[in-house]
Amino acid sequence: MKALTIDHSAPGHLALTTVADPEPAAHQALVQVRSFSLNAGEVHHVVPEGEAGTVPGWDAAGVVVQAAADGSGPVAGTPVVTVGAEGAWAELRAVDTDLTGTVPEGADLGPISTLPVAAGTALRALRRIGPILGRRVLVTGAGGGVGRFALQLAARGGAHVTAVTSDPAKADELRALGAHEIVSDLAGLAALEPVHGVVELVGGSHLVAAHGALADHGVLVAAGHIAGEAEQFPYGALFGDGRRHNRQIATYFLLEDAVGLAADLTWLAALTARGDLDPQVALRTDWTQVAGAAADLVGRRVPGKAVIDVR
Repeated sequence: MKALTIDHSAPGHLALTTVADPEPAAHQALVQVRSFSLNAGEVHHVVPEGEAGTVPGWDAAGVVVQAAADGSGPVAGTPVVTVGAEGAWAELRAVDTDLTGTVPEGADLGPISTLPVAAGTALRALRRIGPILGRRVLVTGAGGGVGRFALQLAARGGAHVTAVTSDPAKADELRALGAHEIVSDLAGLAALEPVHGVVELVGGSHLVAAHGALADHGVLVAAGHIAGEAEQFPYGALFGDGRRHNRQIATYFLLEDAVGLAADLTWLAALTARGDLDPQVALRTDWTQVAGAAADLVGRRVPGKAVIDVR
C-alpha cells in the first residue's frame, strides 16, 4: 500500500512511499482510509521527532474492508471514523474496534476525520468538569481545533461560554460557534466572573490565569500546551482559603482514555453529518501536499482543522 512515512531527509519530514499492508490483530478492523486530519501535536512533535520509516497519524475516516476476527466492531462496508497512536496516514489502517466509531451513510468523510482527537478531547474535557447546564465554562485557545469544538459542545450543553483568543478579529466567528463573551488577554481573564470549569489548551501563564478564574469547587482540565511555557503559580494561588476552595487541576490525554470512545465517536459523527457540529475545516487538500499543509498548521495559518484526502 501507499503511505506517508517519516523521512527526515524529505520536505516536512514526510515521504509518500510504498510499505507492507498492516496485519490486523483479532480485535482490529482493517479500514480503507479516505481522509485523515492533522493535529498540532503531530506536526509539532510526532513527525519531526519520530522514528524514520514509521507511518504516523492519529485521526482517519474511511470504510471497513475487513471486520475484526473476534466479531467486535463494524462489519465490512461500514463507513467509520478511527483514532490510534499511529498508522492513519496510509491507504489501509488496522485499528482497534473500541477506537472506531460508525458514520452515517453518505456523510462526507473529510470533515468527519477531524473528530477523534479534537472533538473527542473537547467532549471528554467538558465531561471531566461535570454538569455544565446553566454554569460558566471558560475555553482558552478557543480559536484552535479543540477550542472550536469545545465552544460548540459547551454551548450545546447549556453552559455560559467564555472564549479566550489572542486574536480579537476572531470574536464574531467564535460567538457564532457558541461563545457568549470573548477575552483577548490575561487582564481580561483576571477580571472575569468566576467560572465553574475551564478547558485549558494553551498552558503557561494562561493556565495560571485560568486557574485563578475558577470558582469554589471549580475544575480546570489541562488538555493542550501550545504556549510551550512552564506554569509558575504565585505564592498563595493554591491556598484553599474559603473564597476559592477545593479547586482542581486535571491533566488529559485522549489516547489514555479509550473506554467508551467508539460510542462517543459515533455520536460526534452523527452530529456532524446532520450539520449540528461544525468541524471548521479551514484547509483541505490531497496527501501529495501534506508537507505544505503541516507547515501552515505549524505557522498557525490554518484557522481551524486541516483535512487531507487520500488519493
